[in-house]
Amino acid sequence: MARGFNAFENAQAQFDHAADILSLDRSARELLRYPLREYSFAVPVRMDDGSMQVFRGFRVQHNDARGPCKGGVRFHPQETLDSIRALAMWMTWKCAVVDIPLGGGKGGVICDPHHLSNREQEQVCRGWVRQIARNIGPDADVPAPDVMTSAQHMLWMLDEYEQIVGGRHPGMITGKPVGMGGSLGRTEATGYGVVYTLREALRELGCAPRETRASVQGFGNVAQYAIELYQELGGTVVCVSAWDQADQTSYAFRRAGGVDLAELRGLADRFGGVDKGKARARGYEVLEGGAWLAQDVDILIPAALENQITPDNVGAISERVKVIAEGANGPTTFDAGRALDERGVRVIPDFVANAGGVTCSYFEQVQSNMNYYWPKDEVLAKLDRAMTAAYAGVASVAKKHELHLRDAAYVVAIDRVARACRDRGWL
Repeated sequence: MARGFNAFENAQAQFDHAADILSLDRSARELLRYPLREYSFAVPVRMDDGSMQVFRGFRVQHNDARGPCKGGVRFHPQETLDSIRALAMWMTWKCAVVDIPLGGGKGGVICDPHHLSNREQEQVCRGWVRQIARNIGPDADVPAPDVMTSAQHMLWMLDEYEQIVGGRHPGMITGKPVGMGGSLGRTEATGYGVVYTLREALRELGCAPRETRASVQGFGNVAQYAIELYQELGGTVVCVSAWDQADQTSYAFRRAGGVDLAELRGLADRFGGVDKGKARARGYEVLEGGAWLAQDVDILIPAALENQITPDNVGAISERVKVIAEGANGPTTFDAGRALDERGVRVIPDFVANAGGVTCSYFEQVQSNMNYYWPKDEVLAKLDRAMTAAYAGVASVAKKHELHLRDAAYVVAIDRVARACRDRGWL
């Protein structure tokens, strides 16, 4: 993540701007500007060599007025409490803007799974749950996968939770393996959701996807499925930025005629990292990691980490770019977002564009709680309707009140959460 930018301060600046538009009163601002609850704790793990290592874990519950908190657990060596605070806040707005009955939460552990064995990763998962089990659950706070966590990590967490509280509680966590309480379509959901909203934005602009070219940051689950559906709609991805584990840095892999998704997937590790040597041998031009941003394309899809488009690099974005669909959480800083607005770039904000993940997680939670599971085509059809409706609602508010999409999305989401807080008597 970009150094020198505080994700939580960025999230608060975005909130403050929307609160001014809504003329929110002082008590509402004070309640919604900060998390309701925060947990920070040690996760001691016995390593494979017999030594003990203590990792730092977090869970932040921003607001649960509309329902149980919902949000992922990420493993990342540069994780901070402030980034978790920001992500939890964004989850509150994300659940509200797609109008599902959930609040916002987020969790994390400061660690690098690349350097942990499967057994060590399992112990991190179980240790995290042991520290927070009293404060999560199907009626309180429902975790999910995030950066560098997977369905297997979620299953370990579920198993630990069920051993602690007793019984079977598959609705306690989402992103589980299919067959163990997971939902069909969940793997594709976030990336597909990005493209559902992108499709609607292009329709408004009078552009057919087949006539557009895109550049993507990241090659994890979100990016891969966004590329997949975008290409199915006829679009061409000419550049993908991905991590190279050997060099511990990112590179942009460019092919003017369009990248081959299946080929890149074959070169990627389980975290979405791509070996630059293998990519170069397959005919890809290998550029420095930030080059994805400067490509001569119609669409940018940042689908990696927060704070990637900043005042320092926003000027590198091509004048050709019409739409930025934020697949990552908080990839654009507040000031960079204002600059893009002034240029007339249509930015589909993160908590609209990438809300497909939490929407399908909600579907999984519902299915787990009632022990009845839907076929994949039904899940994806429900997802398409939900994402299309969310984008249409935000676009309608933007047009009616002459707002940019991000401002309109905040107005919709914050108004819904503030109303719930007032109805409960919290304000």
